[in-house]
Amino acid sequence: MGLTLAEKILSENLGREVRAGDFAVFNVNLCLLQDGTGPLAVRQFRKLGFTKVFDPKSVVIFLDHAAPSPRVELSNDHVLLRDFARETGCVLSDVGDGVCHQVMSQYHTSPGDVLIGADSHTVTGGALAAFATGMGSTDVAVGMGLGKTWLKVPAAIRIEAAGDLPLGVYSKDMILHVIGRLGADGATYMSLEFRGDTVEKMTMPSRLVLANMAVEAGAKVGLIASDAVTQKYLDKYDRADRYREIKPDPDAEYDSVLEIDCARLEPLVACPHAVDNVQPVAAVAGTKVQQVFIGSCTNGRLEDLAVAAAILRDKTRHPDTRLIVVPASRRIYMAAVEAGYVKTFLDAGALIQAPGCAACAGFHAGILGDGEVCLATTNRNFLGRMGNPRSFVYLASPATAAASAVKGEITDPREVL
Repeated sequence: MGLTLAEKILSENLGREVRAGDFAVFNVNLCLLQDGTGPLAVRQFRKLGFTKVFDPKSVVIFLDHAAPSPRVELSNDHVLLRDFARETGCVLSDVGDGVCHQVMSQYHTSPGDVLIGADSHTVTGGALAAFATGMGSTDVAVGMGLGKTWLKVPAAIRIEAAGDLPLGVYSKDMILHVIGRLGADGATYMSLEFRGDTVEKMTMPSRLVLANMAVEAGAKVGLIASDAVTQKYLDKYDRADRYREIKPDPDAEYDSVLEIDCARLEPLVACPHAVDNVQPVAAVAGTKVQQVFIGSCTNGRLEDLAVAAAILRDKTRHPDTRLIVVPASRRIYMAAVEAGYVKTFLDAGALIQAPGCAACAGFHAGILGDGEVCLATTNRNFLGRMGNPRSFVYLASPATAAASAVKGEITDPREVL
């Protein structure tokens, strides 16, 4: 019996075959820390007696969740992380450089890597055929010191997606459909492996959305085989030499298979307060929205901004609806300026913020008032996720978000497309 993509990557890493359910100690290729959980990892690293990281070029520290810092406590955490990067030689991605998962995919993550991060959405790297997974800060501290980590090889669910996505439907809608069918714990400690002609035709930005939200179904990783799309993406960021083909064996054994007829999908939203509370946009259309947030590690890429800008061109936001747009990285921000998207957003009455997580995690830059509703292109809508447990967060695609910003209420993007 052949190997799934997760089994294939981990077997190559270890130098011997491993199967779902096996425990082993694997080599770590990359470590990711961010300013929310990174300070604890650094303190644990020192408490465990480490003085050097296993490879300074392979440990990347991000100041992105509170960037720029809104409070003195967070500013002091930034000081701690900057000092640690200086002392150890680790790579520092400073305020304004972008969201950790986007910057990792641009400049660091490669097919076949084992990437561990002190952030659950580290799974984003799976779109590049890397075994990328989030861990607790102590586990990441050990990985930084030893260059090794222990893992149980996950069983896999194959997501078989066929057909062209209709007008107004995007990869965000597809992954919301998957989460809605599986449930928030339907893939706990499993590998979601996305396949089929729909996925093969997707751009890398669209694939990153699928991998990014795999964890919202409980998955350990969300994986996509590397191919010409992967190679083109790496070449764009001057990393063509990092490409190699990794794909599952044709006779790989999966725990289950979830088939999707993508041609039948429609725009979807995740309603408060659970990501698997998925409904068609039509079912909640008309819900008044006080804030729209377009950005995050899920949907803050140039492709997303292009979709939103096309809808917002020559229009303005509803007077009762704030519109916040945050590019996922500095390079994306610059490209959006050059393409004219930033002017379009400003003309529409939007607020543009520096690349980073911004309102997504509720640290700053868009915290909601009591009873307010936000439609966001982010990945989580838990109670209090955006800073106020008395507010309501809906998740949707950039197209749905832009259309809703214009009308001031949740709106099917097909009405304006």
